[in-house]
Amino acid sequence: MRFKFGLLARVLTAIIAGIGCGLFFPDWLTRIALTYNGLFGNFLSFVIPLLILGLVAPGIADLGTRAGRLLLITAALAYAFTLFSGFGTFFTCRGVFPSLLQGESAAGTALPAAGEALRPYFTVDMPPLMGVMTALLMAFLLGLGMASIRSTQLKGVLDEFKAVIERVVARVLIPLLPFYIFGIFLNMTRSGQVAGILGVFVKLIVVIFFMTIVLLAVQFTIAGLAARRNPLRMLRTMLTAYVTALGTQSSAATIPVTLERTLLLGVRPEVASFVIPLCATIHLSGSMMKIVACALAVMLITGLEVSTGTFAGFILLLGITMIAAPGVPGGAIMAAVGLLESMLGFDETLIGLMIATYIAMDSFGTATNVTGDGAVAVIVDAIDRRRGPAADAGE
Repeated sequence: MRFKFGLLARVLTAIIAGIGCGLFFPDWLTRIALTYNGLFGNFLSFVIPLLILGLVAPGIADLGTRAGRLLLITAALAYAFTLFSGFGTFFTCRGVFPSLLQGESAAGTALPAAGEALRPYFTVDMPPLMGVMTALLMAFLLGLGMASIRSTQLKGVLDEFKAVIERVVARVLIPLLPFYIFGIFLNMTRSGQVAGILGVFVKLIVVIFFMTIVLLAVQFTIAGLAARRNPLRMLRTMLTAYVTALGTQSSAATIPVTLERTLLLGVRPEVASFVIPLCATIHLSGSMMKIVACALAVMLITGLEVSTGTFAGFILLLGITMIAAPGVPGGAIMAAVGLLESMLGFDETLIGLMIATYIAMDSFGTATNVTGDGAVAVIVDAIDRRRGPAADAGE
């Protein structure tokens, strides 16, 4: 069987190589890495508004034009679970992290920006065409407008633009990302900050793993109450989908297994075949948990101010933005970069650290998303059975 060197393996290799090379690399080699990081960071800043516009606008238009009661129920449940995950994670981590990360806080506040000790050989300015919030507002306006007038021509143009953006993410940003992370850990090793960061990694993985268990327990308890079934038995049935998602790191790639497991839960085929593919795109409770937890940890160890109001707005917008995240490993965090910069004040170094932390535990979040899709399908099926076949997903 052919071994696939996936994104997680590449990112972990980049982290290890960055730490190792940081111990002996001469200044001139380090400056080459910093030059690459500067170019990649500027290009990423240029692409982010286009990514938001190109992905969110067609996504909103698709949801708006696909009429049907099941669509409304499924979208509302998926967004509600995603928000529950975001706010639950924030308040839990806000109470736990200050003491858990206390040992790393003092070291983390001195975390240097990329190129502080050494400077890149050159930089190339790549100013974005618009700000992140401007792109987000335009995406909402265009998406809702296209859904309202049932646009075909503009929708076709934006669908092609979306395909271009997805190709840029899948063929350019994601493949080059490990080299960017290599440069960040190379520079942090030279600055003496890497030991504290690795300690944060381990603690984050443990905390997030236990929080995903709690989240799934809540989702399946609600599903069990709605369908009058044993939630633990349903969770055990979905375990195969969970394990599969750990390997694929993709909700889309796991759809066949998720669908098969959901049918075993007793969900009607016509409901399962509609809800599961839709939830693979719009239900991202696990991804929301990882992003919120990682962002809060990074802010605490680097001394950034943590405002509950700002974080609440961040979670609300992130829940919408991630609906259109590219269906590739790491796609959700790429879609979230713009909000991390504009709302939470992350700079280039913190974005790189955030991406590395997120991808290091990507499998857990994807597996949580996929398993929770089964709970959403059970609830939708239970609601639809009680209300009768008045409305259909395709009507």
